[in-house]
Amino acid sequence: MDGRQRADIRTGALVDIILKKDQNTGALTRGHVKRILTNSAYHPHGIKVMLLEGDAVGRVKEILSV
Repeated sequence: MDGRQRADIRTGALVDIILKKDQNTGALTRGHVKRILTNSAYHPHGIKVMLLEGDAVGRVKEILSV
């Protein structure tokens, strides 16, 4: 499941995100959602979240478990 619909993402879900600094390489970071930062219901590049692991912030590319 991709991360463009806010309704699909829950706090605590395991996700792969792309950090701003990794947009050129496409490297993904895996972690659990701490906070959902995007307020809109949909975003074409992925919903922005903060992870529990290191407070990393990025856009969700794939939801691994809800």
